[in-house]
Amino acid sequence: MRARRTRAVTGALSPGRRAHLRAGLALATLFVVPAAFGQDAAQWLQRAATAARTLNYSGTIAYQHAGRIETSRLVHFSDAGNEFEKLTNLDGPSREVIRQNDQVRCYYSDAKLVRVEPRALHNVFPSLLPQQLSTLAEYYNFRKAETARIAGLETQAYVFEPKDGMRFGHKFWADTATGLLLKARLLNEKNETIEQFAFTDIQIGVKLDRDMFKSQFPTPPADWQVRETAHGDVAPQETGWVVKDLPPGFSKVVEGYRTLRGKSDKVAHLVFSDGLVAVSVFIEPTPPTPQAVGLSQQGGVNVYSRPLNEYLVTVLGEAPGATVRQIAYSVSHR
Repeated sequence: MRARRTRAVTGALSPGRRAHLRAGLALATLFVVPAAFGQDAAQWLQRAATAARTLNYSGTIAYQHAGRIETSRLVHFSDAGNEFEKLTNLDGPSREVIRQNDQVRCYYSDAKLVRVEPRALHNVFPSLLPQQLSTLAEYYNFRKAETARIAGLETQAYVFEPKDGMRFGHKFWADTATGLLLKARLLNEKNETIEQFAFTDIQIGVKLDRDMFKSQFPTPPADWQVRETAHGDVAPQETGWVVKDLPPGFSKVVEGYRTLRGKSDKVAHLVFSDGLVAVSVFIEPTPPTPQAVGLSQQGGVNVYSRPLNEYLVTVLGEAPGATVRQIAYSVSHR
């Protein structure tokens, strides 16, 4: 979900990090949903948000995408208005993501790297951000679906169907006793699953304490790097590029330059979001070697590239092909 979260064609972000960008950290405040969205949806969204923020829980999350499954251990603790959260990879590269309120520290022991990031950059299932609640209210139709048992608990499923062809659908399963999200699924235009998060086991209301949220590397070794990360590693500034015909609900959240893996020069980077998903626009001088153009897909990410005079425009995000194509053909220089 999530904020959800985009990855550069060159692989600037790993699949694991994209997962965290997509899926939702705990709320800092309740969000009031417009009455027109329906009282049932408003009550459900508020209940799910409150549960994720205030409950203590510990469990194993399975993330499925592109035919792969990644598993992580998530522990969440709420104490006197403070939130603590720890996500530990159980397979693949070693990684810890530890949050205390709005500060997020990501420990990559294989790379000997610590990243200190804004909370909005690193969202972890099962919560929803205020912007996500607003978007769900405005651009999706809501309906109640089936009941199911997940991780041994009874859940109620809810579906959010997009009102236009510019975004994907979402299906959530919430614990009937507490309202906590236990499963989330992203659906394409054919109602096919693109990616899915689900608890395979969970304990709610478990006794926790702050010591459980310390990293195994409380003081990084001398040969580690510590990087303070701004939004998307972008150096904010005017680039001279604009997108004139954005899909409804999308607005610019980032503009600047960034260095991508395999690129010697900095690339213009603009990010647009509808509050639930983000779409990245990259503009670079035409590479010396021919590049594929048109629409392609990388898991749940659609990518559209096209030449524009002496530049190459690449647009990507967890959005339908029609969305990334429309944005790509709306890019122009001021």
